[in-house]
Amino acid sequence: MNHRYLPMTDVDQKEMLETIGAQSIEDLFSDIPKEIRFKGEMKLKEALKEPELISYFKGLAGKNVSMKQTPSFLGAGVYEHYIPSIVDHVISRSEFYTAYTPYQPEISQGELQAIFEFQTMICELTGMDLANSSMYDGPTALAEAAMLSAGQTKKKTILVSKAVHPEARAVLLTNAIGQRLNVIEIDTDKGVTNLKQLQELYGDDTACVVVQHPNFYGNLEPLKELETITHSNKAMFVVSSNPLALGLLKPPGEFGADIVVGDAQPFGIATQFGGPHCGYFATTKKLMRKVPGRLVGQTTDDHGQRGFVLTLQAREQHIRREKATSNICSNQALNALAASVAMSAIGKKGVKEMAYQNVQKAAYLKQKLKEHGVEIVSEQPTFNEFVVDVKGPVSQVNELLLEKGFIGGYDLGRDDDLLSGQMLLAVTEVRTKAEIDTFAKELGALV
Repeated sequence: MNHRYLPMTDVDQKEMLETIGAQSIEDLFSDIPKEIRFKGEMKLKEALKEPELISYFKGLAGKNVSMKQTPSFLGAGVYEHYIPSIVDHVISRSEFYTAYTPYQPEISQGELQAIFEFQTMICELTGMDLANSSMYDGPTALAEAAMLSAGQTKKKTILVSKAVHPEARAVLLTNAIGQRLNVIEIDTDKGVTNLKQLQELYGDDTACVVVQHPNFYGNLEPLKELETITHSNKAMFVVSSNPLALGLLKPPGEFGADIVVGDAQPFGIATQFGGPHCGYFATTKKLMRKVPGRLVGQTTDDHGQRGFVLTLQAREQHIRREKATSNICSNQALNALAASVAMSAIGKKGVKEMAYQNVQKAAYLKQKLKEHGVEIVSEQPTFNEFVVDVKGPVSQVNELLLEKGFIGGYDLGRDDDLLSGQMLLAVTEVRTKAEIDTFAKELGALV
C-alpha cells in the first residue's frame, strides 16, 4: 500500500524509546502528577478511514459561504480584487515558494531582484524615496512607523486618528506599551480626522501624527492641512494608504509625508480568511538607516554586472536585541512577490484603470442606494468604501442579505457603540452592474 506519509510501526516506536532511554510511552509523561492527568476516554468519534475523512471534510467545506459563489460587498481592510492568473503560477515555483532568507546573494539573485522590484513599485505608488522589502501586514507596518518616529524625535506622544483601522490602532497600542509611549486618539468630524482637536492636543512632546488615507470609513483625509499641523513643531507625518488607491490619488509623499505604510493585499493577494498579508513601509532617505526589516539594494559585481544584495541592515535586529530599534527582521517575501507580479502584469495604466473602476462603481452603488431610500452617512469624497445607515442591527441585515445571495458590509458597531446600525460597504472592480443593482434593491427593501 502507498502511504501519503511514513507510518510509525511498533518496531519504530521501540527503537525510538530505546534511543532516548525510556521503557514505555508512559515514561514520557512520568513528570506530570497523576492527579492532574486526564482519566478516561475523550468524547471523540471513531477514527475514519482516509477516503471517508476526505469526504467528511469536503461536506463541511461545502457549507461555507464563499466569494467564488456569492458576491461580496465586505471590505474593511481585506478586499476582493482581480488577480492575474500568472501570479499563482510564479509564486508556486519552487525557487520562490521555498525561499526564505537571501543572505547569500550569489545564489539568491532571483529572490533579491523580485524584492527590489517590489520596493521600486511601492516607491512609485507612494511618492517616497525608498521602501523596505515588506513587513508582516499593514497594522504591523503602521506600528513600526510610530515606533520609528518616537525613536527619531526622542518624543513620547503619538497622536493617531480614530479614522485609522481599529485593528491597526490596537496593534499600535500594544507596541506603545512596551516602548512606554503615550498614544492619544483624535476624534473624527464628518467622517475624517478632527483638525481642531488635533491642533489642541498637539504639543511639544508629539512624536508623530498617524492618519489613514483613504481612512477606515472610506473617506479621503485632508492631507495638506494635516501635514501643516504635523510639521508645525517637528513631529513626523505617518500616512497609511491602500496602495491601489494611490494608482489614482496624489501620493502622500507629495503632501510631505515622512513615512507611508499600508497593506499590499489589494495586489495579487487573495482574501484567504484574512491573511497572511504583506505590509509595505516607505520613507525618505533621511530615515533609511532606521527602517525596520530588510532593504535590498542594487550594485555591480567585479565584472560590472548588475546585482542585488541585502543592504543597510542593522545587525542589532538579529544579534543584539537589546539595542534594536525594531523587533522585526523578517518579511513576507512570497506575498511581496505576488504583489510585484500582479502590479507588473496589470501595468501602470491597468492599475490606474482598476482604481478608477473602484471609484466609479462605489459612486454608482451610492446613487442606486439613495434611489432605494438607503441613507449615506457622509458625503465626503471616497475611494471604494462608504458608510450607510441601515436603521437597525447590522448583523440581522447581513443575515437577510445572505439569504438573498449577498455578503453584506462590515458592522461598525463592533468597534464603536455610537456607530451601531451603520454598515461599511466596499465595491471593487470585480463587482458587475447587475450585482450592484440587485444588491441596492435588496438592501433598500430591508431598511
